[in-house]
Amino acid sequence: MRSTLLVSAATTASRFLGLIREQLFAALLGAGYFADAFVVAFRIPNLLRDLFAEGALSAAFIPTFAKVEKEQGPEAAHAVANRVVGAILMVVGLLTLLGVLFADQIVWALASGFFDEPGKAELTAKLARIMMPFLPALSLAAVMMGMLNARRVFAVPALAPALFNLSAIAVGVFLKLAGYPARTAVVGWSIGTLVGGFAQFAVQLPALRRQGYRLRPIFGGLWRDPSLRRIARLMAPATLGLAATEANIFINTQFASTQPGANAWLNYAFRLMYLPIGIFGVAIATVTTSTLARKAAEKDFAGLKAGLSQGLRHVAFLAIPSTVGLVVLAEPIIRLVYQYGRFTPQDTQATAVALAAYSVGLYAYSGVKVAAPAFYALDRARVPLFGSAAAVLTNLALNLAFFRYLGYVGLALGISLGAMVNLLILTTVFRRATREHAAPKGLFAQMVKVALASVLMGAAVWAALQGMDAWIGSMAISAEAVPVRIVRALGGVAIGGIVYAVACRVLRVGEMDEVLAAVRRRRRRAAPASA
Repeated sequence: MRSTLLVSAATTASRFLGLIREQLFAALLGAGYFADAFVVAFRIPNLLRDLFAEGALSAAFIPTFAKVEKEQGPEAAHAVANRVVGAILMVVGLLTLLGVLFADQIVWALASGFFDEPGKAELTAKLARIMMPFLPALSLAAVMMGMLNARRVFAVPALAPALFNLSAIAVGVFLKLAGYPARTAVVGWSIGTLVGGFAQFAVQLPALRRQGYRLRPIFGGLWRDPSLRRIARLMAPATLGLAATEANIFINTQFASTQPGANAWLNYAFRLMYLPIGIFGVAIATVTTSTLARKAAEKDFAGLKAGLSQGLRHVAFLAIPSTVGLVVLAEPIIRLVYQYGRFTPQDTQATAVALAAYSVGLYAYSGVKVAAPAFYALDRARVPLFGSAAAVLTNLALNLAFFRYLGYVGLALGISLGAMVNLLILTTVFRRATREHAAPKGLFAQMVKVALASVLMGAAVWAALQGMDAWIGSMAISAEAVPVRIVRALGGVAIGGIVYAVACRVLRVGEMDEVLAAVRRRRRRAAPASA
């Protein structure tokens, strides 16, 4: 829990910088022609990044690196890392080159509806070519992150994305102050995105250098290395196993390209929904993955089961109330965060509905990030592959059935329901695969308590929002004023946080006691230092 809180704090800083970045983007480009073009162009390297950098590569590399370091020592582990770097430069470098050469064809495959608007597809391809080197930069950053996390160094890699956001913010402020038109601004934003990717890689090198690692890519004899073969063996199905969200986004992008503005609305909503995933889900998954890798290396399967159960409890404790809060406060939050410059009130309403639909799957998104690495630690990467395939098929079936009736909102809801199917499959198979080991007790009871506390919180927030709206209306204050937006959104968040904390204490939710105990320990350690 202490490690999770540390990563959460670092990730929170990065995610809130990401919100500022998105605010600038919305003010510069709104949610129309140019925003649609950038969203789809960035999606091309980003989908591959999610698979190679934050997905399959991390899931396969961390347990392998931990195993080699435990059995053969740091020097052998560093050699494995440098061979992985060499393989990335060759394989991902080739993918980057192909992306640059065939950008037009990729745009057609991803968003054929753009070709119905003059110049939109051509602009999207141009932006994609600018940002394709983002892929190798983030893939290398994932290797650096994996080495640090395997050694239980979490703060530096968690803070690295902050540099990406800071770079984009700096570029966005410059473009806003310079008053460039949207067509010029979107090109400048793409260049800033690329610079931020390389900054995220470079910032982790000093921490590794202090541990004795030197970045020296090895290109020869890669396939003869048993560790690299293990990584490749895990990555092959893992690339597909973690591809549910990416495949669903690909499918949804194609559907949404036929509805002007839909890709931008969905992107803004997904970015905001990803805030709690980034703060809670990724943080818990980062810590849990390293724990599961160690337990698997030690053949401690009971500890492996306990570690996964603990991770899922922590996810429930944080993600379920976030789901309720985002559904109730979707419109006030969107209005506060995005509605400036070229982002209109109509865009706010459209994005808020998408945010509510995405939020339904928040626990499932985060839970999959925690559950999938358990199978990679066990060398059973085919199970996440099956779960992902089921999620993709669920999403595709729902899109075909409901897109004509619900439009882009049906796309967001389909992703949420697909993630639920994925998590259900992973947890069911894991429970059966480890049934000979005693199951940790309390997961279901904890989830019931957390759900009840979250419902109480949601009711309190809804009532408070109605009261604030009546009070604001009686004072004849414009609902568009920034202070009013702050009161409606952050006031609701504050009330919800207080009610949830009290409800968890009354219901005796164990995770709340863990948080309070961690805070008390930190205060006791800080007191002698301050004295």
